[in-house]
Amino acid sequence: MAIEHSQTRLFVLLRTSLAEDIAAFITDCQARRLSSRTIRRYQEELVAVREWLEGQGIKAVLDIRPEHLRNYLIHLAEEHKRNAGGQHIAYRVIRTFLKWHEREFDHWGFNPMTKVQAPKLSKEPLPPVPLEHVQAMLATCRTRGFRDMRDKALIMTLLDTGARAAELLALNADDVNLATGAVFIRNGKGGKARVVYVGAKTRREIARYLRLHRHDLKQQPALWVGIRWERLTHAGLWRILERRAALAGVPVPAPHSFRRAFAILSLRGGMDMESLRRLLGHSDLSIISRYLRQDQDDLRAAHMKASPVDNLL
Repeated sequence: MAIEHSQTRLFVLLRTSLAEDIAAFITDCQARRLSSRTIRRYQEELVAVREWLEGQGIKAVLDIRPEHLRNYLIHLAEEHKRNAGGQHIAYRVIRTFLKWHEREFDHWGFNPMTKVQAPKLSKEPLPPVPLEHVQAMLATCRTRGFRDMRDKALIMTLLDTGARAAELLALNADDVNLATGAVFIRNGKGGKARVVYVGAKTRREIARYLRLHRHDLKQQPALWVGIRWERLTHAGLWRILERRAALAGVPVPAPHSFRRAFAILSLRGGMDMESLRRLLGHSDLSIISRYLRQDQDDLRAAHMKASPVDNLL
């Protein structure tokens, strides 16, 4: 127990463990009926920072200092190769938890995150996964074995739908209509449902994967599963992409880079912005406009490289 004195009153601060406080925070989130995806993200991020802090000898929230949080953000970038967006997610989760802790235990002014600035985010979208890299990764799926057929169908679905990683992993087999290509996303960002689509080639690979390797759908309805037949996790998705990239000899693409590729390729293919907005599940056109600018930048660079007049004279 820590005791802080002031001129007017005595503060008695209960010193609970990080694990206890995180568990209490998750219980509060469940009581407030936050989405299961949000709660899962909170759990993943907070368990990761707890394990890192405990490795630094920090056992309680009241022991955390701003320099610990800054060093953790650097650790995410250097050791886990998180980009600014990934660091910013961790920052926001930790900030939310520490604000809750401040209110829950009435220790106002004991929030180290107030002195830590958020990682700077680029205003421009990150580049999409190059199509030649996707082709190289798909070429490594040569056999009719479980991993090869699952990975091929999964990578094609990721690119063909433009779905977020969490949306892809939450799919059940009966969310996919193999006759029409409609894919029902039950719980998108903000809890909103929507329908996206896959083309004939992706439907064919999903059907093969299900026909040859998924005779367990009554027991496990998840579309994407691991080798122990549990629903595939976000970490499991990353491992698939890392393995396929290593076999193909290309850089590891982030799951979200497939979503960027879907958006830019759809614009180049002539899709109107409103249809693309609905397929991506955005609430407005601001993000789509950023993809449009990136597409125009790419086209301008291509013209500068291949300009007939510049190459003629």
